[in-house]
Amino acid sequence: MTSAPAPRDVDVVVVGAGQAGLSTAWGLARQGFERGSGFVVLDGEPAPGGAWRHRWASLTLGTTHRVHDLPGLPFTPDDDRAPAVESVPAYFAAYERHFELPVVRPVRVSAVRRTDDGRFRVETDHGDWTARGLVNATGTWTRPFVPRYPGQELFRGRQLHTVDYRSPEEFRGQHVVVVGGGASATQLLGEISRVTSTTWVTRRPPVWREGVFDENAGREVVAKVEEAVRQGRRPGSVVGLTGLLVSTPYIRDGLDRGVLERLPVFDRITEDGVAWDATPTRPPRFVAADVILWATGFRAAVGHLAPLHLREPGAGFRLDGTQVVGEPRVHLVGYGPSASTIGANRAGQAAARALRRELRPGAPLSRTA
Repeated sequence: MTSAPAPRDVDVVVVGAGQAGLSTAWGLARQGFERGSGFVVLDGEPAPGGAWRHRWASLTLGTTHRVHDLPGLPFTPDDDRAPAVESVPAYFAAYERHFELPVVRPVRVSAVRRTDDGRFRVETDHGDWTARGLVNATGTWTRPFVPRYPGQELFRGRQLHTVDYRSPEEFRGQHVVVVGGGASATQLLGEISRVTSTTWVTRRPPVWREGVFDENAGREVVAKVEEAVRQGRRPGSVVGLTGLLVSTPYIRDGLDRGVLERLPVFDRITEDGVAWDATPTRPPRFVAADVILWATGFRAAVGHLAPLHLREPGAGFRLDGTQVVGEPRVHLVGYGPSASTIGANRAGQAAARALRRELRPGAPLSRTA
């Protein structure tokens, strides 16, 4: 890790130093790109850890979706009860040191543009870098998504997103409406419901999955997301494809306590709650609320790529593996089918191999690659 000035003209710029960015950096070094002069990693965070730096303290290693090892260095925490917000950033920091990865931080990328000589200019708040290849590994944490509903601006209580959540204690004595059908929604609902009253609403009925989510099921989900990005569509919600595993401890507990009884999403928001309009099969309903917690997911943090005009008409990126179709020197890692810890590992290494073939087709390959 470095905060010292690095060469500004490199073969590859990697944007982001989370799981996707670090696995890509490891792969680039393994493919023979020199640290610093051959590639550099630009990270907007002030310290290692990526989005894990911002998780709530009650999220332990045992309650996360599994944090897979980064390539080349096992993740061996002492205790599954340790807060992920501490353990994962410490692991990422050790990884950067161990492999002497050229991470420059804090650097925020504002735009990527093509130059007249066929390179990419990466514009940041700390000056520009130019590169022949680009790997975007920015994830989604910096782009929380909150849907719009009539009356939203009238609500006199508190509205917050998953990114703002810290502890259930801040809601004690208040009625909390949790919106969203994913893993974060169910976990936070389980925590908050232990200290106060809650209402759970989702846009679609939850899909409960019995048994084990095995490798075959995982491959089916990845295949569906891969098909979406091949067609240039936005990758959909992973939970929408995987369902909610009832054997997960916090989900099992929520079901047993009757907390995970959902209502369809409301039609509008009022000054002091949420309301459902009457329909031919349903009377009107109103729930008073002090807090609305939007556990409604994220969008890919890719706005800085807009000057490259890579998006399809449907607002997504059409990918072949990690490579943007039609632009073989731009790769998206941690996007779509690689938006998981194990998926990002594999995708980062695949992107590194593809960039070596594209940028250095005649160069001899290291024996360890």
